[in-house]
Amino acid sequence: MNSANLSDPTGRFANPDNAAAAVSSAGEALRLGVNIDHVATVRNARGGDHPDPVRAALAAAKAGADGITAHLREDRRHIIDADVQRLRDEQPLPLNFEMAATADMLRIALDLKPHACCLVPERREERTTEGGLDVSANPEGLRTAIATLKDAGIRVSLFIEADARAIAFAAQAGADIVELHTGRYCDLLVEGAGEDAQAVYRQLEGGAWLAHDAGLEVHAGHGLRYDSAQALAALSQVVELNIGHFMVGE
Repeated sequence: MNSANLSDPTGRFANPDNAAAAVSSAGEALRLGVNIDHVATVRNARGGDHPDPVRAALAAAKAGADGITAHLREDRRHIIDADVQRLRDEQPLPLNFEMAATADMLRIALDLKPHACCLVPERREERTTEGGLDVSANPEGLRTAIATLKDAGIRVSLFIEADARAIAFAAQAGADIVELHTGRYCDLLVEGAGEDAQAVYRQLEGGAWLAHDAGLEVHAGHGLRYDSAQALAALSQVVELNIGHFMVGE
């Protein structure tokens, strides 16, 4: 199999200009959300206030990004409470607040009132988010969190695998958006596991169709680089990609 086709299964990006002109099924240009968590990781490694996540958000806005994502983890390992308040108040882009579905985080979100909240799984021992939400583990808790946030006028997203049951739950529970976890696909591309990567891509493609048909807005993210972002941008149901670690590294 041609390795180029693994990162661009449709052949749509043979011309790099096509990537910038990606259009969703709704006829809108694909949006870019920039996750600035790891700007805070670098800052916290040494202490102090440099580099500043808000300055990174302003640079992203100036460069044409459509939104800013920040994950306030329960252990505050990168983004801290003061960051999210400043990110809401001091930069112009919609803030996507990633959070665990806990009572403490719900309280913070209701005080913050970001544009959107993305409910994500969280384990203190993990280095980074390792997969999508297990919606079967605490379905009533997720339904309560979704309803509480929506009652406050906050859009709600669930970070899930491209799994039919998880997508059906998101729709039934009243979520506005699903963000499909792309980490496994991205890892397989980096490892050169072409056939496995292609199989996972097809799962993501099927999940995007299912979510779109269920009336959900479809986003995708985690581990995206140039090649994997181009491939996901080729899925017309996907209206937003969220990219962070790779952009900070570049």
